[in-house]
Amino acid sequence: MRKEEVWVVLPAYNEERSVGKVLRELKERGWRNLVVVDDGSVDATGEVARSAGAVVLRHEVNSGLGAALRTGLREAARRGAKAAVTFDADGQHDPEAVERIVEELEEADFVVGRRRSEGIPLNKRFGNFVLDVLTFLLSGIFTDSQSGNRGFSRRALEEVEIRNDRYAVSSELILQASRKGWRVREVPVRCFYHEYSKAKGTTILSGFRIFLTLLAQEAREWSRR
Repeated sequence: MRKEEVWVVLPAYNEERSVGKVLRELKERGWRNLVVVDDGSVDATGEVARSAGAVVLRHEVNSGLGAALRTGLREAARRGAKAAVTFDADGQHDPEAVERIVEELEEADFVVGRRRSEGIPLNKRFGNFVLDVLTFLLSGIFTDSQSGNRGFSRRALEEVEIRNDRYAVSSELILQASRKGWRVREVPVRCFYHEYSKAKGTTILSGFRIFLTLLAQEAREWSRR
């Protein structure tokens, strides 16, 4: 798959400190199709991203991770992407992982970047594991359910339906992959944690709230069948 056929989607909320560097590193590796969804930032995230050469889509009000991914993936599909890769704007993800994910998309519809455990704070590691298990119970797929580094084939881009506006989207995507019969693979990726990113993400309590949200959503899905 040629790099010009791939779009990298970056949801961003108040990421002016990091988004420019992240975009430059992606461009240095040949990824030119970059779309940043500025999710109601009150800083200069959008301006920094635009000056770094990204397509910038803005939500006037902060709507959440799921809403930002919905906007970004729809834009990638609209622009004819053969594949899309989601990538955090805060510097957590390894730009080298994009190529490995795209390679796997030659034989898969949905690829999860499984984060190596080293460097991940213990509390986040435990919280992620709990959500991985809960997501597995609903989907039958055991993977790094909360990883933001994912790949979508053209088929997945056309079929994905994001209903959860916030962090529950991460597990929701795994459930959709199972329900829609997507070919799922994972690749190991590095993740870089710094003081800024350690304060972000889900907690154990929010993880159980996510599980209850997904459980209710699955119940509605079954009632429609």
